[in-house]
Amino acid sequence: MGLLDNMKARIGPAKEKVSHLAQRHGGSIGQGLDKAAKLVDEKTRGKYSDRIQAGTGKAKHAVDRLAHKSGSGPERGAAPEAGRTPGGASTPAPPEGPPPVS
Repeated sequence: MGLLDNMKARIGPAKEKVSHLAQRHGGSIGQGLDKAAKLVDEKTRGKYSDRIQAGTGKAKHAVDRLAHKSGSGPERGAAPEAGRTPGGASTPAPPEGPPPVS
């Protein structure tokens, strides 16, 4: 196993954990970023407002990407899988394709 493969194997579980946290706390993270941006903007008296807003937008975008890349579990706001109810019980999936012609 090469060095890069070894690093990927070690980073994988951490990446999944971060993704899960981003899914659960994305709203709080966004609010915290807004609060920090406002404070920094006030302290610099608006001198760097455009850069602060750009950085905040990029940070929020990164959190969204992390939250939606998770392969474990449904994404926030996603519809349940076909054939499954929210409780996990199986239901028959509707037939695919056009309805039969009589």
